[in-house]
Amino acid sequence: MRQWFDSDYFPEGAQVVRERPDRFEWRRCLPFVFLHLGCVGLVWVGWSWTAVVVATALYWVRMFAITAFYHRYFSHRTFRTARWTQFAFAVLGNTSVQRGPLWWAAVHRHHHKHADTDHDVHSPGLTGFWWSHIGWMTSSRNFPTDYDAVRDLAKYPELVFLNRFDLIVPALFGALLYGVGALLGSVAPGLGTSGGQLFVWGFFVSTAVLLHGTFFINSLAHVMGRRRFNTGDDSRNSFVLALITLGEGWHNNHHRFMGAARQGFYWWEFDPTYYALKALSWTGLIWNLKSVPRSVYDEAQAVRAAQ
Repeated sequence: MRQWFDSDYFPEGAQVVRERPDRFEWRRCLPFVFLHLGCVGLVWVGWSWTAVVVATALYWVRMFAITAFYHRYFSHRTFRTARWTQFAFAVLGNTSVQRGPLWWAAVHRHHHKHADTDHDVHSPGLTGFWWSHIGWMTSSRNFPTDYDAVRDLAKYPELVFLNRFDLIVPALFGALLYGVGALLGSVAPGLGTSGGQLFVWGFFVSTAVLLHGTFFINSLAHVMGRRRFNTGDDSRNSFVLALITLGEGWHNNHHRFMGAARQGFYWWEFDPTYYALKALSWTGLIWNLKSVPRSVYDEAQAVRAAQ
């Protein structure tokens, strides 16, 4: 029971857990079952434009926290920011119920190191769609955080705390949504919402859709789309996935040069996460956005010429 609340609690040792065979485990599936069953609450709470707008806004805002900070910042350090800013966006990303930022970054760095090999925990070409999409997260061997892989982040105790107790923020987030909905139902009844309605739409529906939107990069971005670069893996570029994930669909680009703040390497490759990061850089909240090297563009040009 303690492990549900303390993600770093492993009586047998984290390394022992990592050495277990990969397998589907029902107890690790329970959080996802809970999240999706919560969406059934729509039958009782109904809908309002207020709830739909809140759920949609929370999808995009939290998708940005995942793509810009969990991915491009924590996983790849493609720009720099202040300590308080990294913590604020780590908290916002944690509301997405995709676990803590250090675990997320460690798993993603491992993916890049072993992409589409037997050591990759979510390669659709090797394990199929469902396992690469969500099945791998039900295997306890993938649960411990590899702090050795994120030593640059593990030096911040506030990030380690957030990573270790990664259910605190989602619980507070759900309570906040219920409270705001109840308040709006009381002071602005014309909005047609309530505590239960905003909780179901803003937490369960928005989060479930966000979860699958993010996981499509694992399950489809190595299957669907076109390849510009020979990266030694199956990564592909997909405009459709870029739309769903604020620019993460340019996955072949990303696997060619993961150190860039932008993944749409050209102006016609839609990358809203990069546009927002560029705007944030003008405010001084972030800085030193890393660019795509000239050599990478030269390589792309050579590929086009050879076709």
